[in-house]
Amino acid sequence: MKIGVIGGGQLGRMLALAGTPLGMNFAFLDPAPDACAAALGEHLRADYGDQDHLRQLADEVDLVTFEFESVPAETVAFLSQFVPVYPSADALRIARDRWFEKSMFKDLGIPTPAFADIQSQADLDAAVASIGLPAVLKTRTLGYDGKGQKVLRKPEDVAGTFAELGSVACLLEGFVPFTGEVSLIAVRARDGETKFYPLVHNTHDSGILKLSVASTDHPLQALAEDYSSRVLKHLDYVGVMAFEFFEVDGGLKANEIAPRVHNSGHWTTEGAECSQFENHLRAVAGLPLGSTAKVGESAMLNFIGVVPPVEKVIAIEDCHLHHYGKAFKAGRKVGHANLRCADMATLQAQIIKVQALIAE
Repeated sequence: MKIGVIGGGQLGRMLALAGTPLGMNFAFLDPAPDACAAALGEHLRADYGDQDHLRQLADEVDLVTFEFESVPAETVAFLSQFVPVYPSADALRIARDRWFEKSMFKDLGIPTPAFADIQSQADLDAAVASIGLPAVLKTRTLGYDGKGQKVLRKPEDVAGTFAELGSVACLLEGFVPFTGEVSLIAVRARDGETKFYPLVHNTHDSGILKLSVASTDHPLQALAEDYSSRVLKHLDYVGVMAFEFFEVDGGLKANEIAPRVHNSGHWTTEGAECSQFENHLRAVAGLPLGSTAKVGESAMLNFIGVVPPVEKVIAIEDCHLHHYGKAFKAGRKVGHANLRCADMATLQAQIIKVQALIAE
């Protein structure tokens, strides 16, 4: 089976690493000349809206998926005329737009922060008067890793902010006094079979994920699965989806979904019976889903800008290095380390060792 992937970054690369043992081959459509997934398959270098190359991709593969939500929904809709594409264009259209996404949560009875659609500075001024400060202004599409957003803490922060973010459609969200950030990685097969990984505790810095720690028997696991199930069924979703939540007053408020494999699920490569990457491929290919059970205690730490010396990373016991083969650049995710330990105390000790390397 040959899988087409829209996008050739590290997520596409890790999909191919998971699919190769299953006898799958891969083709990546990505405009970047140095797409890091290209080493794992054919690289069609073209823009995501290039219909000639999209037709070429469709003719070469058995099905198509995508590795990130910056892909236009129109691209997926076009491809699906010629070849199966999972997740669907409708799912992508909703998940990539924060207004559509939050409105869907509200319709499904899933708690969210207060929010408002912002099309102008006047809209922003009115929404701030209604929702209050602090609040976060985010572009409706394309923002990630802290990009395309600004925290508004005092009235002086509001003036000119719509123009500062590009005068594009935005969403204002009321600030949530959360006690923790967690994410749930779910996978849904073509026949509707659904499985969930354990909730993951996430730590961010400047909007970029730095650390994820898989939980054991989290008291909010069932609630997170309920909320995620509502979305998966509503979208008739196929593949892996990540659902990010805020822990608030002993419950959960929805932050956002990602219609793809996700950074906070990287720990599953060594820490689960079947990784998120393999399970995504199983789902889209119509194969049986694998077990999402944990194997030991696990965590993931991102390497931002630079990967520490390989010999130092792999010298840490229980540590597994994932190097993306990307040029080092400030603010860029260039690799990560997964830790898998026998118990939580050991895991915490090894996390400190990897963090010390990152700080060097």
